[in-house]
Amino acid sequence: MAAFLFKTGKFSFRWRWLITVLWAGLLVVAGVLASRADAAPPNDFSIPGTEAQEAYDLLAERFPEIKADGATARVVFKADDGKVTDPDQKHAVDDAVRALGEASQVERVTNPYETGSVSKDGTTAYAQVSYGVTVNELTDTSRESLMDTVEEARASALTVETGGNAVSEKAAGGHSSEAIGLAVAAVVLVITFGALIAAGLPLLTALLGVGVATCVIKVLAAPLDLGGTTSVLASMLGLAVGIDYALFVVSRYRDELAHGSSREDAAAHAVGTAGSAVVFAGLTVVIALAALPVVGIPALSQMGLAAAGTVALAVLIAVTLIPALLGIAGGRIKPARPHRRKGHKDRKDSAGSETAPRPGPGARWVRFITRRPLAVLLLGATALITVAVPAASLELGLPGDESKPTSTTQRRAYDLLSESFGPGFNGPLTAVVRAHGGGDAQAAARDTAARMKDTDGVATVTPPRFNENKDTAVLTVVPATAPGSKETTDLVHTLRAPEVEGDDAQVLIAGTTAMNIDVSQKLAEALLPYIALVVGLAFLLLIAVFRSILVPLKAALGFLLSIAAGLGAVVAVFQWGWLGALFGVSVPGPVMSIMPIFMVGVVFGLAMDYEVFLVTRMREAYVADPRPVQAVVGGFDHSARVVTAAAVIMISVFAGFMGSSEQMVKTIGFGLAIAVLFDAFVVRMTLVPAVLTLLGHRAWWLPRRLDRWVPHVDVEGESLQDSGPAPTGPAPADLPPSNTTTAPAEPHEVLR
Repeated sequence: MAAFLFKTGKFSFRWRWLITVLWAGLLVVAGVLASRADAAPPNDFSIPGTEAQEAYDLLAERFPEIKADGATARVVFKADDGKVTDPDQKHAVDDAVRALGEASQVERVTNPYETGSVSKDGTTAYAQVSYGVTVNELTDTSRESLMDTVEEARASALTVETGGNAVSEKAAGGHSSEAIGLAVAAVVLVITFGALIAAGLPLLTALLGVGVATCVIKVLAAPLDLGGTTSVLASMLGLAVGIDYALFVVSRYRDELAHGSSREDAAAHAVGTAGSAVVFAGLTVVIALAALPVVGIPALSQMGLAAAGTVALAVLIAVTLIPALLGIAGGRIKPARPHRRKGHKDRKDSAGSETAPRPGPGARWVRFITRRPLAVLLLGATALITVAVPAASLELGLPGDESKPTSTTQRRAYDLLSESFGPGFNGPLTAVVRAHGGGDAQAAARDTAARMKDTDGVATVTPPRFNENKDTAVLTVVPATAPGSKETTDLVHTLRAPEVEGDDAQVLIAGTTAMNIDVSQKLAEALLPYIALVVGLAFLLLIAVFRSILVPLKAALGFLLSIAAGLGAVVAVFQWGWLGALFGVSVPGPVMSIMPIFMVGVVFGLAMDYEVFLVTRMREAYVADPRPVQAVVGGFDHSARVVTAAAVIMISVFAGFMGSSEQMVKTIGFGLAIAVLFDAFVVRMTLVPAVLTLLGHRAWWLPRRLDRWVPHVDVEGESLQDSGPAPTGPAPADLPPSNTTTAPAEPHEVLR
């Protein structure tokens, strides 16, 4: 692998203009094709294998006029003085209902005075707006018309609010989080490289990769039926790993220059060594993303596969375009500077000759760890386990209007309905009843309705509504408790029990609340198999990368610690409400059901990036000089700076999403930022050196029988020793000169 990538890097450097033009041409062609491509189809939010989805499919077949998957809105009217049944207020409500019905894409609007949708005290009423299209097909004109009607109705003596999935509020700033992330990335890269051109390369190539990927996704959207949100994860991860991969290659290039290599050989060696690490780090990310289809949610599968392709594209750019741009930049990219503290001159020995400069903070930190590895390991692991404790109480759900800030109309509509009609009114259930074997569906529906009315936790049950053939009925069941509560979840399971269903009919429970419960359960059941598949495949890959059993095992266990601690922090803040005011959590509640799977996929990829880039330098140092502690110190010192920069960039990007008013987005941003923080700085840069120090030579042990079967991928670039002029520069400051070393010492020998 290293030899092949060495040749690739040298070829790209020599033919730099050709490679650059080819990549630029690819972007132009993809952009032109994307501009002419058909629009992406609506997202497929179906959840195969769930009872709620089966009910929706049956409704679409037997009740096509209902539009079970259509967008909805609920407009709530509350009299500021008197009752909504008073003549003036009633006239204002009737005008609003009439205006709502005249809007485009509206299928029907219920009049509260005709349907009895008025509270017992007469102060509140609501109108249900049903659209003939799905949420994703709803136009901005329809959404604006809804909000304009609400604003006009507020001019009378009424408080008018609206909720439902047809209501959307434009997020201020649009792509502000991405802009903040890029700005932070630029600052960190300038600090890391100390030069604008070197800092600009990772940003330029990452943006090019994301641009090509998003254009290709748009071109393939119509032929492959890819939803409109397919490119979201691809853009986020493509930008993340694109910066990371380019950062590591450019950093290695500057190190090679500092050691006396020519620019061509430096680029070739950088691609052969750091590029090898990029390839295998990219493979681990692709594994994590390509495994998302095991969850069984089409939209998530599409996002995972598209993101996997984007990561593969980022790897190709890192090993081809980066060396080409390095060749074009020429002398404008300087060698890496020696590690020294500002204001400290090189020290001199007793003879007056200069010695190595003072070790940098990375070297001092790793030496601190290697002097007391057991204490550091116990302290770090204990801290992560403590933070992870709340994860044992994780409750999954999908946030609704109740989780929105009180400043939003959705939340105010939710509160008005809850106060006037009961908490369960915001999450009604839909029961679809059909008779077994062509029996009497009408009798079966009436019996089912009677049994449901007698069920604890049910507030009301509407009379059954039959389809044209009178073989299927629909009932609306209003729980007595809030949609996201445990009591409502238990009620859904009770209504699905055979005792309620009876012997004469099949009953399917649907509705937004039931679908949320099914999605949460499906994702919870898929979480452990997904983690096992991803970690297992990555474990096998890392055995080949490091030629070790214990290093991949340590990498996997460290990732599990990071994920557990990240989920524990999410539960503490967003479910329990700890420090809720600090993070803007207005209403604590269940964690978004997609969050654990999403966190595993994204954080696993970044964690393995940091693991591969950090430990391959240690492995490289060990192969050159098999002294375990010196290898840990030297490898850490060479890679800690760029790993820190990469982690800070990612944490900043994810933390930018915490400024959103949407609790769902806020949760994702916090969860990813805190998990990357734990993994990069506690696991990879603290626990990893401690564990490798304790293991000594045993860290790189591979059974002889397994050694014969595992392919030699040569990530550390051992085969490159004769591929070009040997570096002539000074040795790394943290590795004192050593005599020629023969075979490694036995495991029981003193490590130092």
